[in-house]
Amino acid sequence: MNSQSDTKTITMAHGSGGKAMHDLISDIFLASFDNELLSPLEDQAQIDLTQLIAIGNRLAFTTDSYVVDPLFFNGGDIGTLAINGTVNDLAVSGAKPLYLTCAMIIEEGFLVADLRRIVKSMKSAAEAAGVQIVTGDTKVVERGAADKIFINTAGVGVIPAHLKIGANQAKPGDKVIINGLVGDHGAAIIGARKDLAIETDIESDCQPLNDLIAALLTVCPDVHCLRDATRGGIATVLNEFAQASNVCIKIDETAIPVRSEVRGICEILGLDPLYLANEGKLLAIVPAERAEAALATMLAHPTGSQSAIIGEVVESPEEVVVLRTSFGGERVIDMLVGDQLPRIC
Repeated sequence: MNSQSDTKTITMAHGSGGKAMHDLISDIFLASFDNELLSPLEDQAQIDLTQLIAIGNRLAFTTDSYVVDPLFFNGGDIGTLAINGTVNDLAVSGAKPLYLTCAMIIEEGFLVADLRRIVKSMKSAAEAAGVQIVTGDTKVVERGAADKIFINTAGVGVIPAHLKIGANQAKPGDKVIINGLVGDHGAAIIGARKDLAIETDIESDCQPLNDLIAALLTVCPDVHCLRDATRGGIATVLNEFAQASNVCIKIDETAIPVRSEVRGICEILGLDPLYLANEGKLLAIVPAERAEAALATMLAHPTGSQSAIIGEVVESPEEVVVLRTSFGGERVIDMLVGDQLPRIC
C-alpha cells in the first residue's frame, strides 16, 4: 500500500500528527535533510556547546519567514530564499552560520511534487552554504487559509571574539562597497509575475554570502558595517547605516552596478533600482585604508566578481544618504515609503 506522502496533494491528514504526517516527514524532509542532529527526531536539536565555543564568544541567532509569490522564479524558489536569506542574516554579523530550523505552513491541496522540489532546493542551498537543518515543524491548514506554502527558518551561528560589526560603526572617511549588480531579484520576481506583462530572462541573485564575507574579513577584520540588501534595496540599508552612525553617506550613481535590463524594467514601471530587492548582495563599509584590499578580495570571489566602491562616509548632513547623479547634481535618497513590490521574499 502507498503511504500518504505518495499522494499527489497535501491533505489535512499530513498535519494531523499521525501516520500520514510521519510518512511525509520521513519520505520528504528527513530523506533530504538527514544528519546526526536531526535524525533522532526529538522535539529539539541538541548541540554540543564546546563546538560553538571553539569558534567564538557570541551566539548569532536570527529568524525569517518567506511568503514569496510566485514560489518558483528564474534563479531560485522559496526554498533557496529560505536557506540563503537566513544564512546571510547570520553572516553579515561576522558569524559562521552553522544550524538552521525549518518550519512549513502548507495549504491543503498543495502539490506533493512541488513540495519535493522546494525541499530539494533547500537541501542543495544548505549544502552550498555549509549549514545543517537540524529541527523543524510542519503544519497543514485548510484550503484557502494560506497561499500554497509559507516557510520560516531560524538560524544559529557563532561570532569570533575579535569582530565588532554594527550599523552604528560607520565613520567619516570610510568607503562603501557592494558585491555586484543591484535589483536582479526584484526584476526576476517581476518577470515571474505574468500579470505584469513583462518578460525577462534576468535571474534572481539568490546566493549565500558567508564564504565571501569570510574572505573579506580575512583581509579586513575591521569592517565597520555589513548588511545584505534585501527588501527595500540598497537605499534602505544605507539609510539604516547613516541613521545608526549619525553620519552622511554619499554614493555615486555612475559607480553603482545595475544591469541595463533592470534599468529598463524600472523605467517602464516607474521603479527605482536602488529600492529593488536583492537576495545575494551585501553592502560593506570599511576603513579607507583597507578599501582597495577589500575590493580586490571581493572581486576575486565568485559572488563578488562585479564588486565596486560606490561611495564614502562624510560627517554631514547627519543621518542622510546623498546620491551624486550622473548629471552632476545631488539628491537625497530617503527610506522606502510604501512597498514597490509586495511579497518579494
